[in-house]
Amino acid sequence: MTMEHFSSEQSGDNDLARIESLVGKIIQHGGFNLTFAIRKGEATGAVVEFEGADTDLLLERNAALLDALEYVVLKTVHTDEDSPGRIIFDCKDWRRVRTEELKLTASMAARQVLESGTPFSLNPMTARERRIVHVALKEEAGVRTESEGTGEHRRVIIHPAAPPSTT
Repeated sequence: MTMEHFSSEQSGDNDLARIESLVGKIIQHGGFNLTFAIRKGEATGAVVEFEGADTDLLLERNAALLDALEYVVLKTVHTDEDSPGRIIFDCKDWRRVRTEELKLTASMAARQVLESGTPFSLNPMTARERRIVHVALKEEAGVRTESEGTGEHRRVIIHPAAPPSTT
């Protein structure tokens, strides 16, 4: 087990210090062979970036463990909603790659909806992933999106946009 942690900018931010402490404890007590760094960005808030031999565990099943770790840590720390930016957990650039994949999937599904005139249902996704799809298609002419379902079965449905009213 390896445990290294550091912050690229020591800001005295209480939430980041608590996150750093809790993630370190989880790594140590969970026996993970991981290291992490907290990078602060101006617009993006902060990113907790993981590296090490156990990174593949974090990314299995569409990064389910990475998502769970992020959820548990942020809920435990009770990050302030008024903080200057969001705190995101990432590993091997997963978030960027997944975002691009979702945008491409949304674009291809929208094209199919435009060609067929029938709604297209995407696979169930996390709230973060559904938001990426909604935002990606927000300005797409001819289609509209909505989320449907509950819990882990919630998905995005892409519909043909209603034709303009002639009244």
